[in-house]
Amino acid sequence: MPDTRRLIPGLLGPSRAPIASRRQTARQWHTSPDSMVAWGWYVDGVRQEGIGLEAATEHARDGEGFVWLGLKDPTDEDMASFVRSFHLHPLAIEDAVEGHTRSKLEQFDDTLFCVISTVAYVDHESVTATSEIVSTGQIMAFVGENFILTVRRGENTPLRTLRHSLEAAPEELALGPSYVLYKVLDRVVDSYLHVVGAFDDDIDEVEEDIFSVHGTTGIDRVYNLKRELIEFKRAVVPLALPLQALSTRSYPVVPDEVRAYFREVADHHTDARESILSFDEVLSTILQAGLARVSVADNQDMRRLSAIVAILAVPTTLGAVYGMNFDHMPELHFRYSYYIVLAAMVLGMLAAYVYFRHRRWL
Repeated sequence: MPDTRRLIPGLLGPSRAPIASRRQTARQWHTSPDSMVAWGWYVDGVRQEGIGLEAATEHARDGEGFVWLGLKDPTDEDMASFVRSFHLHPLAIEDAVEGHTRSKLEQFDDTLFCVISTVAYVDHESVTATSEIVSTGQIMAFVGENFILTVRRGENTPLRTLRHSLEAAPEELALGPSYVLYKVLDRVVDSYLHVVGAFDDDIDEVEEDIFSVHGTTGIDRVYNLKRELIEFKRAVVPLALPLQALSTRSYPVVPDEVRAYFREVADHHTDARESILSFDEVLSTILQAGLARVSVADNQDMRRLSAIVAILAVPTTLGAVYGMNFDHMPELHFRYSYYIVLAAMVLGMLAAYVYFRHRRWL
């Protein structure tokens, strides 16, 4: 049976460090107030008050509950404290400080490192060429046996109320740090589904505009919507692999009773991903239809211009013929030649007009 005193991944040896050594580690703790959003020490799912962060960390090392720390946009100096306290891997720290563009899941010893891309819907009156429809951010989670560290980057990270809702359900928090990771992922995937619903409304609006009888041919709106959808897809689709791994593979920090929760999140994520892929196909079809309407409109304009030129060619031709200064021309000295030529011009133009109207060129 493993020694329960070995609680924090990366600590050397199974035995507890001496008290003086642990106090020295506590004194090294340094976190900027700007990056520290919230923290809590939870024993059996209940938050413990009246104790400092350093002491709570020591108790967690001793097997008493776990610590949940939340940071936002930390610096190198901020993260250095957590490297010393939890022995986090340098590569994971680099991603937490500089950010990572894709969702992923990595295991360093007994610590899980998960990067989660977040998406928020930006309210707008209509879809224009300059509209911002989705805004992205990131959450990075370090999950150990007795701690979880969440790092938020950007403003669109849906964790503001998660801690309070979990603290109201101690029986859920008692499941440990891996359950907190599940709730983070669940909150993020729920935000995906919210954006999917709002995106669907925007697509319906553009589709109605393109295919209506008096609709515009502003395909720039369709292009802008497709561009925002690509950004949305880049944030959502890569999360499928981490969720699949969490729901099917065995990790030391994820108990079997928690793994089932990740399967539920994976199912919801599949719904969001399939909706996004269907949106991509619909927008491609709308874009092609919009381009076809533009082409048809251009052809119609060319027909009108061609019909007008053909109508004007009748008087131009007659005028050019009788404008030649030859002495011997038929009907040149006939008294009614002028009126006959004018009548021929009018009749020819009327005949061309009737013909082009019948062909729907005018």
